[in-house]
Amino acid sequence: MSPLCPTREELLVDCRGRPYFLWDCELTLDEFRAKLRTGDRAQRAYLAGKLMRQAKPDDVFSFVSLSEIRDLWPDLAGTLGRTRDFWEWILGEWGVVS
Repeated sequence: MSPLCPTREELLVDCRGRPYFLWDCELTLDEFRAKLRTGDRAQRAYLAGKLMRQAKPDDVFSFVSLSEIRDLWPDLAGTLGRTRDFWEWILGEWGVVS
């Protein structure tokens, strides 16, 4: 049994298909997923940071893996704002970042 409790997909989006954590931009869930997978490194780091900053933590891992976060960390850590301390703590506890 997983300790995570991600939001069900039908509750992730508004009537236009925009995820709740992208309240400030016009991307559908499918567009977000595509950009997160196929964008250049800077774009993927920005979107992963936005996700980690604005989504509930359990939802983050529906979109990015720990290894992706580890790989992008040097570029995304600076985008986390007030959530950076939380992510540094939890990822440090898990041995993902030091």
